[in-house]
Amino acid sequence: MNDLMCSAKGCREVALWALRWNNPTLHDEQRRKTWLACEDHRVHLENFLSARSFLRETISVTELPRDA
Repeated sequence: MNDLMCSAKGCREVALWALRWNNPTLHDEQRRKTWLACEDHRVHLENFLSARSFLRETISVTELPRDA
């Protein structure tokens, strides 16, 4: 697997976490979008998504399905 980069604006660190989310007003319940996070940005991105009730789960990038 190629190194995956953190989704935080301006960050170029390797992602260790996959934040799986969806916006229930736009996406069906099974749909999952993914933001990637390095260790430093994980909590910030989780808080952003949680405040909007979008966060569904956080998993290690090693657990990501190949087609995610």
